[in-house]
Amino acid sequence: MAKAPVLTPQAEDFPRWYQDLINKAELADNGPVRGTMIIRPYGYGLWERMQQEMDARIKTAGAQNAYFPLFIPQSYLTKEAEHVEGFAPELAVVTHGGGKELEEPVVVRPTSETIINASFSKWVQSYRDLPLLINQWANVVRWEMRPRVFLRTTEFLWQEGHTAHATYEDARDYAAYIHKEVYEDFMVDVLGIDVLLGRKTPRERFAGAINTLTLEGMMGDGKALQMGTSHELGQNFAKAFNTQYLSKDGRQELVWQTSWGSSTRMVGGLIMSHGDDSGLRVPPRLAPVQAVVLAIKDDEAVLAKVREIGDRLSAAGVRVQVDDRTDTPFGRRAVDWELKGVPVRVEVGPRDLDNGTAMLARRIPGGKEPVALDALAGLLPAILEEDQALLLRQSRERRESRTSDVATVEQAVEAAAAGGWARIPWADLGEEGEARLAEHSVTVRCLVAEDGSVPDSDDAPGNVAVVARAY
Repeated sequence: MAKAPVLTPQAEDFPRWYQDLINKAELADNGPVRGTMIIRPYGYGLWERMQQEMDARIKTAGAQNAYFPLFIPQSYLTKEAEHVEGFAPELAVVTHGGGKELEEPVVVRPTSETIINASFSKWVQSYRDLPLLINQWANVVRWEMRPRVFLRTTEFLWQEGHTAHATYEDARDYAAYIHKEVYEDFMVDVLGIDVLLGRKTPRERFAGAINTLTLEGMMGDGKALQMGTSHELGQNFAKAFNTQYLSKDGRQELVWQTSWGSSTRMVGGLIMSHGDDSGLRVPPRLAPVQAVVLAIKDDEAVLAKVREIGDRLSAAGVRVQVDDRTDTPFGRRAVDWELKGVPVRVEVGPRDLDNGTAMLARRIPGGKEPVALDALAGLLPAILEEDQALLLRQSRERRESRTSDVATVEQAVEAAAAGGWARIPWADLGEEGEARLAEHSVTVRCLVAEDGSVPDSDDAPGNVAVVARAY
């Protein structure tokens, strides 16, 4: 009788495979309140690495970290009509506190444009105060009707940037900078996901924005996942909160603003973009543990050697963990590390010591080969970079091979149903065609220019709509 697979095969049931992997790799559990999640240490380690990489890029962009309250007066949200209308179905509202009914209900933040603008209106007085560039790492709550761990949860973790500028052009350029130099750079160079950059249609735009820039990743099943967004808010919130500055000419002017965010949804994107039937595959540049050194047997010389190898690899700049838990069978430990997607396993037993070698197992391309013990520290950094490049190449090849050019709504729906993306001229599709796509649970993920760049406007000549089923 064939041994049952550790995970449900992707080809058999992709959603079940995804849930199996989260459970077996000990990434997260469901929380006690429907739609919430408990992020386990290994899953949180992935998020911490994402935070570190993103935070460095955000600070290079000139933004400073701050923190704003979780509770927002309900009246704040009603100041910007489109914003409150867009979030109303997802709001969690507190009506009682301290055993009493509150005079004014408070909203558990779904996003922080309103409460941050209340502060901006006090902090910004003169053109000398601009640009004001703020980021916060926080949790937000959006009451989710169809929860899915990491992808759609009632509470999730994220970063949200909020900025105020003296001119429309400065705000527009800053939103584009975040889109490309922070988000794309991180997602391509660290996550190894070949994201598509584009402009949201008015139907898909963030509530209260005049433009939304998006990054869309194709997952292993051909669906799209919105990995991050950067919004031009225009002066909508500045008008609502009277956020003004005294210009060089001595006139009171409204500021121009941006907001931008990425979340723990990226962990879900990592899983669905790179995972296979054996588990997760973590890009080496992201991996909290790039190499694990395993002792095969409880042998004094073996244990001493794996610890020595761990020290050498660490000195070579590799993030390494020594697994000397020989009271747990080696096979089980090897499978667990494979499920977790650690890029490299270095396996050492008594026979290996006699030969002066270790068995090197590479998770991303697969395969094992013996490597001289003295060569490990010199080889691994280059191997990790090779495997990083392979993941990005595979991600790009998947998107390119499963994206087709179509001419009608029907062909676009057919392409999405077959597990791919479709490109159709926006002039041919239009808002009417976009509404027809929605009837088939297919959406316009973004608009791109004919040359693949991000368009300057919704109706720029040559705009192409990229459509797909989405998470």
